Amino acid sequence: MSVTVDEFLEMLRRLPEHKLSDGGEWTSVKVRGRGFGYLWERTETVGLKATIEEQLALVAERPEVFEVQFTAGRFGWVVVHLGKIEADELWELVAEAWCLTAPAEMVAAFEATLGLRP
Repeated sequence: MSVTVDEFLEMLRRLPEHKLSDGGEWTSVKVRGRGFGYLWERTETVGLKATIEEQLALVAERPEVFEVQFTAGRFGWVVVHLGKIEADELWELVAEAWCLTAPAEMVAAFEATLGLRP
C-alpha cells in the first residue's frame, strides 16, 4: 500500500488542463490558474483541496495518512502521505480536488468521460 511520486504525477495526466509550477521546495498543481494541489517530493507528500468536512473526516479516520494543512474559505486542504495510501483512494481525492477547482463545464465533461453523468 503506497503510491510513488511518479505514480502521483501519472494520475495528474488524466486530468484536463492541469499545470505544474515549480515553487522551489514544492510543485503546485493548477487548473486554469487555480490551485488544487501541491507536491513535496522530498517528503513524498501531497496537499489536496477538499471540503472542510472531508478534511476533518480524513484526518480523524486515519491520522497516520492524513494531516490538516490549512483552511481557506469553505475548503480544507489535507496533506496526504503517499507511502501510506492506495492508488485508487488517492485518485479519488485528486479527482475531487480538481473537480472542486475546475470550471463547471470542464467538470461536467470530465465526469461524463468517467461515466459519472448520464
